[in-house]
Amino acid sequence: MTEHRTVTSTDGLRLAVWEHGDPTDPTVVLVHGYPDTHRVWDGVVAELAGTHHVVTYDVRGAGSSEVPGDRAGYDLARLSDDLVAVVDATCPDGPVHVVGHDWGSIQAWEPVCTGALGDRLATFTSMSGPSLDHVGHWFRARRRGEGGGRRQLVGQGLRSWYVGLFQLPVLAPFGWSRFAERPFRRYLARVEGLGPDTQPGPSLPLDGANGVELYRQNVRSRMADPRERRTDVPVLLLVATGDRYVTTALLDDLDRHCSDLRRVEVDAKHWLPAAQPDVVATLVAEHVARHAGP
Repeated sequence: MTEHRTVTSTDGLRLAVWEHGDPTDPTVVLVHGYPDTHRVWDGVVAELAGTHHVVTYDVRGAGSSEVPGDRAGYDLARLSDDLVAVVDATCPDGPVHVVGHDWGSIQAWEPVCTGALGDRLATFTSMSGPSLDHVGHWFRARRRGEGGGRRQLVGQGLRSWYVGLFQLPVLAPFGWSRFAERPFRRYLARVEGLGPDTQPGPSLPLDGANGVELYRQNVRSRMADPRERRTDVPVLLLVATGDRYVTTALLDDLDRHCSDLRRVEVDAKHWLPAAQPDVVATLVAEHVARHAGP
């Protein structure tokens, strides 16, 4: 059973939300990244919905959700409010298990570490999206020669080339709206191995252009002044060893920020949820069961 609804966040922006399965089963909320929509989770939903209450939604600025009126609307605090609003509407009493990929994971770290969901948050599963605060501290440590030092710093910097490109005014949104879609789809097919059924939908050019504001609003400020972020929520870290954007080294040191961290490496590329939904579903289900309580 699938139910579609609209949830209004604290600033009045409306989010498109889908619920799958039996609401009396354990609730799993899946948060997608950039430039995807909730459809990136379709395969995972198909695997989990028979035994879990699965919630997906289009994040602000993507898919069927509304677009913020300005750049500040993409701030991590707003994104955190969105997740809380979705949980309030679909699982108000908890417990809830949150799973994030790419920017879905980056934004989910905010409520995970601030405690915005209170004791309702039972677990968190993170894929290809470390906390920006963790990244800021990681870069500072490598500049000091700690861990893998400057070698790791250069390696991650080369993989993050697009972050600098997205800071340029006009160019990135214009590129998405005019000519980037076709080359990007070819890249997803030839390099990431995603067929037409697992690629982003027709809203991709607009989603790509809008989502650039995620980088512009948050990356520079958090990297320049990273906050201390910790959590006691049980965290499952799924590491795609073939990720072309997030090096495995960038996910080191997370045990300094998480009191209960389990790291599992998967032979996969960046779009792990779309390419290997059965693997993701199995690992998430095991993590949920391990911390389901009585």
